[in-house]
Amino acid sequence: MPSDSLRVGLWLALNLGGHNKVAMADLRACLERLELSNSRTLLHSGNAMFRSRLSPSALESRLEAETRMRLSVDTSVPVRTAAEWTAIVDANPYRHEAVDDPSHLLVMCLKSDPKPGAENVLRPLIKGRERFHLEDRQAYVVYPDGIGRSPLTMAVVEKALGVVGTARNWNTVMKLQELL
Repeated sequence: MPSDSLRVGLWLALNLGGHNKVAMADLRACLERLELSNSRTLLHSGNAMFRSRLSPSALESRLEAETRMRLSVDTSVPVRTAAEWTAIVDANPYRHEAVDDPSHLLVMCLKSDPKPGAENVLRPLIKGRERFHLEDRQAYVVYPDGIGRSPLTMAVVEKALGVVGTARNWNTVMKLQELL
């Protein structure tokens, strides 16, 4: 059995827009019930780190079931290893935006691989100045004019890619990286 490895769990739409309200203490209690060691949360938007011997996919299933059962929230929870998280940071194609405008650079962690040709489906849907790059199970999206008014919503991205995911801005990505 593999040794305990550090993992990052990202809850989709937790405490977003007044929906799926969950206290981070309750989320940490769920992690403790699953016997995940060294668990901690970051911010109030469903970011957690913990150690586990389970694979990321097995963890995703257990975290989603526990969240549904204990917190009455039905949501997805993509999980990444510490090495995968570092690779996400290193693969960022938008280095300039990461420094100059990190709140408008998002990384969307996908639950699985996007459908073949997904990036070609998404490109024609981009009507503004947004930029998009797909890298393995991550999508990097730049919203130079802001996220709130853009027609390139996460729902549009998910539909084009054929997979659900959850996004974090670059500031949060880097806070998680620092904690790793």
